[in-house]
Amino acid sequence: MKILFLIFAAITLGSAFMVVTTKKMIHAAFWLITTLFGVAALYALLNAGFMAMVQIVVYVGAIAILFIFAIMLTRKEMLDSAAPLNKNWGIAALFSLLSFAGLYTLLRNWTGFSNEAPELAAGVDTITELGTALVTPDAYLLPFEVASVLLLAALIGAVYVANDAKNQQEAEK
Repeated sequence: MKILFLIFAAITLGSAFMVVTTKKMIHAAFWLITTLFGVAALYALLNAGFMAMVQIVVYVGAIAILFIFAIMLTRKEMLDSAAPLNKNWGIAALFSLLSFAGLYTLLRNWTGFSNEAPELAAGVDTITELGTALVTPDAYLLPFEVASVLLLAALIGAVYVANDAKNQQEAEK
């Protein structure tokens, strides 16, 4: 079990590293899909089958595919661009390593942090509680709906940018 965890963790971390270091946006989207599948495998190893399926359906099936559509609908120059978007990536990497080290130190020194998950009480239906929390107005309904509207706005924006680029190309001919 630990060996499988290490394998899936290495795949997840390696593909996450490739997401932020690859030069082509479409390749970054495919590496993101690999990263999300790795996280789903880690959920499955934790016996959280529902979370693993939600990870695959929502993140891989919806968000990552939305990213791919957005990339494919935008200008061709973005797909073939090999230039990095930010020349200060070294400073960003340093800040991310410092942030990770600070978070690790914070969690390591936290007295409530343990390696074992707490036992659930017998007869608790966590999936029902999660479903209720997602649709209850005083729980997670608002963030859930905001995420839906944000994804819809991103898709509409991608179609608008693609249509604008198409109109510019036709006007130049």
